[in-house]
Amino acid sequence: MNRPALLETPWDAKAFGMATYELADASAASLRLALQTPGHHTVRVDPLASGQLLHEHGFYYCDTLIEPHCAAGKLKILAHPDAAIGRNAGWQELLPICHGAFSHGRFHRDFNLPMDAADLRYDNWLKQLHEQQNVYGLYWRNELAGFIAHAGNKLVLHAIAGAFRGKGLAKYWWSAVCAERFDAGCREVTSSISAANVTALNLYASIGFGFRNPADIYHRLVK
Repeated sequence: MNRPALLETPWDAKAFGMATYELADASAASLRLALQTPGHHTVRVDPLASGQLLHEHGFYYCDTLIEPHCAAGKLKILAHPDAAIGRNAGWQELLPICHGAFSHGRFHRDFNLPMDAADLRYDNWLKQLHEQQNVYGLYWRNELAGFIAHAGNKLVLHAIAGAFRGKGLAKYWWSAVCAERFDAGCREVTSSISAANVTALNLYASIGFGFRNPADIYHRLVK
């Protein structure tokens, strides 16, 4: 079955209060259809592809995403006796860490979208993942310091509380979560991060991840 030219993204629509879509491709036909469809649109393109057609149809650059990936044999396990992970963190404990933590995200960088709605998008996503029991709490000396949420083998959402950033602690939590995903039967662990997020890039590299599949992300708002 062919993917529709415009795929609705109801989780984004809930946060932003408008129709939201992701384009199947950046073809002229898909771009014309987007122009005729009110709402917010996202399209992913090869970074080496020409952006001329996108600009002609009113799309603007927001971010470049890259995919960290690691096979079990490549993971570097870095442990510390004061660092631990667990599944028992409550939603209300996690929310303050999540709210406002994703300034590198493409929705926060989109000047046509309100910041509070962009925050709500990630809050809603974390709540959904928590309800699915797919969130690891990150603890330092028994204090909740952050979270890593996953969908199968993919780490889809993660954040560290401000008081624990910049201390070189993240590698202990990330390697522990990845090791647990491998123990659960995953053959590979992946993620998706902004290429502008140098801290996350360095973190993944430090525990044995490589990088692949860069994609430029363009948005357009049709009122």
